Amino acid sequence: MLLPEQKEREYRFKLALRIGLPIFALVLLLVSSTLITNYESLHASFFFEAILLLAFSIYFIFYIIYNGFNEKITDDVSKTFTREYLLKYLEKEIQKNDEYTLILVSIENLHDINKLYGLKNGDKTLYEVANWVGNYLFKEGINKAPIGHLKGGDFIVGLEGNKEKYATLMEMMCIKASEFHIDNIEITISGAITDTNYSKDLHYLIENLFELQEIRKKEKSLHHDEKIDPNELEALVIRAIKNRNIIITSQDIYEEKKIAFCECFVKLKLNNGKFVYPKRYKKIMNKLGLTLEFEKMLVEEIILHHSKFHIKKFAINISTSSLRNESFLAFIKQFLDENKEHYEQIVFIVSEQEYYSYTGRFNSIINSLKSFNVLIAIDRVGSYHTSFLYLRELDVAMVRFDSYYSCEEKMLEQKSVIEGFNLIAQQKGIKTWIKNIETQKTLDIAHELHIDYVQGKYLSDLEKKYEN
Repeated sequence: MLLPEQKEREYRFKLALRIGLPIFALVLLLVSSTLITNYESLHASFFFEAILLLAFSIYFIFYIIYNGFNEKITDDVSKTFTREYLLKYLEKEIQKNDEYTLILVSIENLHDINKLYGLKNGDKTLYEVANWVGNYLFKEGINKAPIGHLKGGDFIVGLEGNKEKYATLMEMMCIKASEFHIDNIEITISGAITDTNYSKDLHYLIENLFELQEIRKKEKSLHHDEKIDPNELEALVIRAIKNRNIIITSQDIYEEKKIAFCECFVKLKLNNGKFVYPKRYKKIMNKLGLTLEFEKMLVEEIILHHSKFHIKKFAINISTSSLRNESFLAFIKQFLDENKEHYEQIVFIVSEQEYYSYTGRFNSIINSLKSFNVLIAIDRVGSYHTSFLYLRELDVAMVRFDSYYSCEEKMLEQKSVIEGFNLIAQQKGIKTWIKNIETQKTLDIAHELHIDYVQGKYLSDLEKKYEN
């Protein structure tokens, strides 16, 4: 429960006491007076007193209720502090604390959400984002942080201490927010941070937050990749593949506390000094028919530069079209046979949305690669229907859960789903694997669920291994 909701409950409880106690006191006074003065028989004045007190009580009740509901603490939509109450609250906190930090959290695309999906979804976005921020802070050990709705899609969070204490937290929160969706609606969140070293005046601090936010936006736009003509980009990608201008990074995957193997990631280095990531270059390669050539080159580069890695067990993302291609298979088998001393094991990670019905042929390919210590891992289990079918029908070595299941909330919420996939995999002798582990809590849950392989920034950072 957010702090504003707790404060609202406290306020309503105090209001109820303020209403109830005077009435109770008046009734007690009336009864006492009657008993003392008219023990045996009631006097006519009793009725006068009763009517007078009743009229006063009714007036008092309505007066308190009217004034009580006239002063709102929480915003009706977001359930955070209203702007008026937030400003009063923060003023007191700033005066009380020598150092105090304010964080601005903004939903940048709220206007577009209201326009495209309707005001109802816009309101839901405000509520869900406020709760997401509150839960994120709670997971970071920050309880009862005041959060209020300033305007539009802007929220202010107050924290005790200077901004150096929370700068990394704010940056990580904005990064994590890139994965945040509400009913398939993409949410764009930005932030800014300031503290009372800038000013003790709350209004100046809030102005500073918006100034800093604008500066961050301008810096981001300056460093953002310039738009490249599609034809020019295609030419640059072709040249990068031909010249093998790539950067290879890797991340370790753990089985219990030991490194089992490492996953390799590749980005292309263009002649103009910029980089192209898989999400962008794969579309171009598929369009130009360069996937097969690229993936042959990728396997070669990783194996030939094996000395750059601390382990000779590599996981590489390969397209299923390449894996089922005869020329690719012939090349892989010959190349690996000639370089068997340079690697111990290779894992090809594959996934596809369209189901390949010739599973008998697919299985024969998978089994033929095992003699070269090449194993197959099915990715996106729990997301793609095909991944579940392949888990059931193919002789794969491991399956990797979709990143949807990597956060603590989803791991607990979808626990039965994960356990179900685990059971199917274990019965077939297939190992399970989960990525994007970022906290000790999610690591503990993964172990409780008996997932074999774990991967993520909490365990190992990405390391650059090779650049050509």
